[in-house]
Amino acid sequence: SVPFLIRLFPSVLTKFVYLNFLAFPFFVDFRRPELLVNNTISLYLTTEPGVTVGIWHTVPGSRAAEAQGKDQRWYEEALADAHPVIIYLHGNGGTR
Repeated sequence: SVPFLIRLFPSVLTKFVYLNFLAFPFFVDFRRPELLVNNTISLYLTTEPGVTVGIWHTVPGSRAAEAQGKDQRWYEEALADAHPVIIYLHGNGGTR
């Protein structure tokens, strides 16, 4: 019966393979990354009209002491300095 149900409802298979309806860890506010990961803030980029992408900016451990207590402006300026930026695309889970 399972193959028959998958044939009728292919979106069900997608939900169970990717489990993108689950947000792990549970009961965590992903808009406040500083509660989960040190030296991290949440930013939003508008890529085109009507499309906003949420990102986390994490500075490396070598700059941890420098980042302590800094505001969003410091993190934005850190993106423009000579240090390399690594972009990690996490997939379609719906959370960062």
